Amino acid sequence: MTFTVLQPHQGPIAGDHYLPSTLDTVSWGWLPTEGDASAAQMRSGETITIDTLSHEGLLEDQGRDPRAFFGGFGVAPDAVLRDAADIAAGHPVRDAAVDGPHVITGPITVSGSRPGDVLRLDFLELAPRVPYGVISSRHGYGSLPGELPPLPYPGFVSDASDPEKAGAVCLFCRAADGVGRLEGSGGRELRFPLGPFLGITGVMPGGGARLNSVPPGPFGGNMDIKDLVVGARLYLPVQVEGAGLFVGDPHFAQGHGEVALTALEASLRATVRVTLLPEQESRRLLGQLSRPFAETQEYWTAVGLDRDLDEAFRAAVREALRVLADMYDVPGDVGYAYLSAAADFVVTQVVDDVKGVHCLIRKADFAAWV
Repeated sequence: MTFTVLQPHQGPIAGDHYLPSTLDTVSWGWLPTEGDASAAQMRSGETITIDTLSHEGLLEDQGRDPRAFFGGFGVAPDAVLRDAADIAAGHPVRDAAVDGPHVITGPITVSGSRPGDVLRLDFLELAPRVPYGVISSRHGYGSLPGELPPLPYPGFVSDASDPEKAGAVCLFCRAADGVGRLEGSGGRELRFPLGPFLGITGVMPGGGARLNSVPPGPFGGNMDIKDLVVGARLYLPVQVEGAGLFVGDPHFAQGHGEVALTALEASLRATVRVTLLPEQESRRLLGQLSRPFAETQEYWTAVGLDRDLDEAFRAAVREALRVLADMYDVPGDVGYAYLSAAADFVVTQVVDDVKGVHCLIRKADFAAWV
């Protein structure tokens, strides 16, 4: 079987603009902040194609050499992304105990955007750049810290001085034709459908402090909402002038919860349309939006975020009630009853310090209310 590897500047590039991931256009482990140089500029309604990079194969406990790391799984050097190798080799030394793992591409300036406005992102294309990825778990992280992965685990060592973090499990996974293939026991494969999406999409946070790439927030960031596939829309409240859109943490597939620590992490070429909704228009369409909000063809998606999973759940309920009140004028008691009877609350992820819950509100239930 022949696979196409989407090296920088090669293959189809559908957007009005193109942003590769280079040493000049990425930050590693930290989100863009006010004062950072713009990596690209665009206007409302335009499209941009971004070559995003997974951090898997680049990290310190993986040798910080993606050609050697993936070569250990039989991947030829020319099937490893050049931009991954360039960034791993050329980026300054990192403190893996402090820095986040993610390679963040951006910020992208959207002309005319200012606080109070909302960016609407339409995900038009999310094309795999390579036919493989990695699922990782590390001791002390994930939903079962101290239980899994088992100790001692042969292979990668993230911190030999700390017994709770004395190993990392990085499982190589082939991916093609819409299917992920994970090697099981006895030569058998676990096969599962792919659903590519960007784990990180956000706008530059206000306040001037540089934030770690791991926790999501009102600016978006590392939300890991698996429903943001091609055809979905994401709404992000602008925090600073110019918006400072950024993306990263590409996934080929993820289960709700992302329990092991990562999902199937692998690089994507993403094409998105970016539309600026001025404050008055966004309030008319979406109400008083103060946090990320999403939609698919079937659902509105209200997001709750908090370090405490119970509080994240409550935040999702409150945001869903706000959506029903602002967009459909549903009284609070009626909305509360409706959510209990008809809406689905889903654990987005439990591994990103700030945990996520999102509520799926069926659009069809309100077709007669428009």
